[in-house]
Amino acid sequence: MPKAIVIGGGVIGLASAYDLRTRGWDVTILDARKPGMAASKGNMGWITPTLSEPVPAPGLIRTSFKWMLQPESPLYVKPQLDLDFIRFLISFWRNCNPKTYDEGLAATAELNRRTMDDFDALARAGVPFEMHKSGLLFVFRDPHHMDEFLHGMENLKDYGYDAPEPLVGAQLREFEPVLTDALHGGYWISKERHVRPETLTFGLEEWLTEHDVEIRAGAPALGFDHDHGVITGVRTPVGHLTADAFLIAAGAWSGRVAKLAGVRLPIQAGKGYSLDYTPPPHEVRHSLYLHDERVAVSPYEGTVRLGGTMELSGINERILQRRAGALAKAGHELLRNWPAKVDAPPAWTGMRPMSPDGLPVIGFLRGYKNLAVATGHAMLGVTLGPTTGALVGEMMTTNSVPDVLRPFSPNRFSRW
Repeated sequence: MPKAIVIGGGVIGLASAYDLRTRGWDVTILDARKPGMAASKGNMGWITPTLSEPVPAPGLIRTSFKWMLQPESPLYVKPQLDLDFIRFLISFWRNCNPKTYDEGLAATAELNRRTMDDFDALARAGVPFEMHKSGLLFVFRDPHHMDEFLHGMENLKDYGYDAPEPLVGAQLREFEPVLTDALHGGYWISKERHVRPETLTFGLEEWLTEHDVEIRAGAPALGFDHDHGVITGVRTPVGHLTADAFLIAAGAWSGRVAKLAGVRLPIQAGKGYSLDYTPPPHEVRHSLYLHDERVAVSPYEGTVRLGGTMELSGINERILQRRAGALAKAGHELLRNWPAKVDAPPAWTGMRPMSPDGLPVIGFLRGYKNLAVATGHAMLGVTLGPTTGALVGEMMTTNSVPDVLRPFSPNRFSRW
C-alpha cells in the first residue's frame, strides 16, 4: 500500500486525504494546529462556480489604491517593508488586465464544472456535513452595478449558467423579506449552494478517522529529507516520518512549507473576517451577496454568518475592529432588524491563501517527483475543495497532472 503524508488539515488537505484514502493509500495528515481551525473554520462556506473570476481584475488597480489605506474598506493593504510582499503586490497589480483575467476565469470555470457532482459524491459516501441548496442571491443598491453583473454572466454561458431574471423593488423583498428598502434589486442564481464549513471539515475528519487515516495535530513540518529529486521524509516536533509521496496543503502557510524544500512560492495571506449571529435577528432564506458592500451572508441551522473583506497584511490574526464593524454596518443598513454594533458577536478572522494571479496553485513542485502542492484557492477553497482533492488524488496516484490542472501549475512561478 503506497503511503502519503498531507501537510495541512484545512478543507483542501482533508479532501485530498479523503480521495487518496479511497484510492487505497495509507495517509497521514500533519497540521500545525488542529485540522479545520484556520481559514476553513469561519468562512462563508459558499459553493459558487459563478464566482470563478480571479481576484486581480481589470479596473481593480484604481479601486485598490483608493481603498488600500482605508482600514474599513473591502480591500485593505497594509504597507510593509518586506521584499516578497512588495513583489507580490507588483505582480498582483500587473495581473489586473483583461487577457490574464479572461484566461484565469476560463481555467477556473472549467475546473468548477464538476463541483456540484463532487459535493454530492461526498454526501453519498457518508461524509456528514450541513449543506443548503437555496441558491445565491446577488443584491445591489446601484442599478448600474446590476447591469455590470449581468454582462459578466455572459462569460459563464458555456459553463451552464444562463442569464438570470432581475428581481426589483417589492419583488425582491417578497422573494427575500430580510432585505431593506435600501436595495434596488438583485439576481438569484438558483444552482449555487452553501455549506457550514466547519461541519465539512469535521465531517471529513470523522470519515478519515473511521477509515484509519492518522491525523497528527500540533505537528508542523520543520524540514524535508530528499535524495536526487525525491522527498524521503519530513521532520516534525513529534518525530521523523517517511512516505512515498507528500502534499503541501497548508493554506496561507504553504509558501513557508515549500521553502523548507528549497522552492519559492509567492503565496500571501488574504485576511477575511466573519461575524456569527446566534440566534439570527431575522430569518434569512438564501445566501446573499451584498454586492456594493462586498459582504456575504450565509444562513445556517440556528445561525447567520456575515463575512467578507480582503486584507493584505501578512500572516497575522489581529482583528481590526473597524473592519469587522464594516460587516456589521452593512448588515444593519441592508438587513431588517440587524444590530449596528460589532460588540456581539465577537469577530473571527482567517487567512485565505492568495497567489499573485489569483489562481490556485496545484501540481508537483519543480525539482521533485513526489512533492505536490495544492493551495492558493483564495475565496474558492470550499467551492473547489472536493474537486481539488479528487484531482490531487488522481495526480499523485498516476504521477501525471490532469489537463484541467495545467493552468494552475506551480511552475508558472519558476522565476519568482
